[in-house]
Amino acid sequence: MPERVPDFVAVGHVTLDETSSGRRPGGPALYATLTAHHLGCSAGLLTSFGPDFPREVFPPELQVVRVPAARTTTFRHEVGLRGRRLTLLDRAIDLNVERLPESWKSTGLALLCPVANEVDLRLAAQFTEGAVSAAVQGWIREPDQNGAIAPARWADASLVFPFVQALFLSREDMGEFEAEVVEWFQRVPLGIVTLGEAGALLFVNGERYLIQADAAHERDATGAGDVFAAAFLIHYRQEGNPWDAAAFAACAAACSVEAEGITGIPDRPALEARLARHRHRLGQ
Repeated sequence: MPERVPDFVAVGHVTLDETSSGRRPGGPALYATLTAHHLGCSAGLLTSFGPDFPREVFPPELQVVRVPAARTTTFRHEVGLRGRRLTLLDRAIDLNVERLPESWKSTGLALLCPVANEVDLRLAAQFTEGAVSAAVQGWIREPDQNGAIAPARWADASLVFPFVQALFLSREDMGEFEAEVVEWFQRVPLGIVTLGEAGALLFVNGERYLIQADAAHERDATGAGDVFAAAFLIHYRQEGNPWDAAAFAACAAACSVEAEGITGIPDRPALEARLARHRHRLGQ
């Protein structure tokens, strides 16, 4: 059982991602907790994985609560003429309310980040002492009979809205449900749609603002939205300004895409320096 309350808690499956360059660790929860760790926060991760997952990717300081599984959630990543295609090959165990350590309910920041509908929606109501947010991709997509991932309607969204400070998703996640997504953002204080090299849309109390991306030499965009979400939440909690937090997060995401997988996640000095250059280019 964890000995202390982390500053930042993520809930979701870590994954194994099969890519053209080989198999590597990933998943929104991993990217988010490593971002928090690199930015100087103590971090906790509630997850499930099998003996096939490489535990050495977890920093010694990271508190990991593992629900044992026979296999780790595994996706095949393919890129073709129609864009990125994901196929679910294996899935670990669901993460329900009973798995959350009691002490973690008083964390300052919590991010629910499902990847395969594994996160119990009731967890949104458990973090009574801090701010809880959700990166919703794993609730708005589902596999077909062959495992191919496709957009899906989030029928239970209203169960989460009363408890969350912010919702995060990508332009790809939004798919054909743009009208529904805009309606969601009328019901939560903050909403973010990441747009890749086009930046991000920030919704503050339902009002929309475009956030400029920081120019990057993209090598691998996997996990960039999850890095964005964690960086945004950490900066917003510290400073209370969503526009500044979004600029900070945009620079974090730009750093992350310039290297493969989790190796691109920046530390705070690198990110602060990049943010300063970004603001200078924008004349701020």
